[in-house]
Amino acid sequence: MKLRLMILIGGLLTATVIGISQSSDTKGPVFTKSGDLVLPSDFRKWTFVGGPITPNALNNGEAPFPEFHDVYIRLENLRYYQQHGNFPEGTVLVKELVLAQAGQHSDGSIDSASGRGYFPGALQGLDVMVKDSKRFANTNKWGFFTFGHHAPPYSPTTKAMPAAECASCHIAGVAKTDMVWVQYYPLLKAQLQ
Repeated sequence: MKLRLMILIGGLLTATVIGISQSSDTKGPVFTKSGDLVLPSDFRKWTFVGGPITPNALNNGEAPFPEFHDVYIRLENLRYYQQHGNFPEGTVLVKELVLAQAGQHSDGSIDSASGRGYFPGALQGLDVMVKDSKRFANTNKWGFFTFGHHAPPYSPTTKAMPAAECASCHIAGVAKTDMVWVQYYPLLKAQLQ
């Protein structure tokens, strides 16, 4: 992350984000001065917790989220969740949307060497959840962001989504599991060993 250090009265130092990406040294979310979330740049190096899919072909052509959802979390936040059953402050969950390859069968599936199934294709968007109980008190401690539902490049920063767009479904459906659909991600259900 590009930082500019400014010396303040009394010799205190503060960092102001002037770049547009987070470095691998960043352990939590980075926000601009105006409150926009900065795109996590190294999330594919984090722990991959799963990639469920609900394809259009199995949902009468109208799945609300027809892509694979490749979800990533920092290892230390995963371990904390496995030990405590909730996520620590500053947790960032990244969900990269990946289109399914077009299949030759009526259900959208493809024949492959490993058998008939659904296989990832092109990248198609990036959504992020951030746990910050002060900043997002009105949405059960989590903020929801989208960096675009299209092929990369993704937007370098983005504003929090209105509560009705993402948070309302998470509050209604999974508030008991700290706002995350853990039942679809085996690593989030596993106990730390």
